[in-house]
Amino acid sequence: MDSIQVSGIRAYGYVGYLPEERVLGQWFEVDLTLWVDLESAGKSDCIEDTLDYREAIAIVKEQITTAKFDLVEKLISAIADKLLSLEKVNQVQVRLSKPAAPIPNFSGRITLDIIRSKTN
Repeated sequence: MDSIQVSGIRAYGYVGYLPEERVLGQWFEVDLTLWVDLESAGKSDCIEDTLDYREAIAIVKEQITTAKFDLVEKLISAIADKLLSLEKVNQVQVRLSKPAAPIPNFSGRITLDIIRSKTN
């Protein structure tokens, strides 16, 4: 299966278990792998025959900026579900990172990685 990868999507959101995460917010970073059939577009050179990845980027940013979840697990699942609603997407991998997790004496990042497929 063919895929399109989009990396480095950044958006500011208010998702988190701690009250300060939901009030002050934080940056999130997302990388995507979108499995789509690229054969038709490779022959036709028409955007209608492929996935316009600008739409995928907009979905990720909209989900992050508007979500009010306690857990990033819920956010990453919501992003995957919304991307799978796109007609041409058969499967998606979403990697979501919190670059500055509010954990004392921890300067690393937290990353979740999920793969979801359409159910036929």
